[in-house]
Amino acid sequence: MSRRPNFGGMGMGNMQGLIKQAKKMQQQMEAEQANLSTQEFVGKSADDMVVATFSGDRQLKDLKIDKEAIDPDDPDMLQDLVIDAVNKGIKAVDDATQASMGKYTKGLM
Repeated sequence: MSRRPNFGGMGMGNMQGLIKQAKKMQQQMEAEQANLSTQEFVGKSADDMVVATFSGDRQLKDLKIDKEAIDPDDPDMLQDLVIDAVNKGIKAVDDATQASMGKYTKGLM
């Protein structure tokens, strides 16, 4: 007489259902990630003197620098404005990613 392995009270039908559900969730995550990648996210420094535009996969797509931000006597100011705009743009991508993907990763990290 052959005995089936005991999966903690889970029958094979339940296991197959879980696998199917996991595959569906993976497809949904991939679709949401693809959607995020098509979006643009903008970070702006003070007075919009520097504007950094990112794709959802965190690639810098455009960087606009107002001519008033370019002061040969104060290159540190321009550096600070670029850093500020870039960091804000990346944060916008991260916030959108967390809002979209967080429902799948909640409790995993």
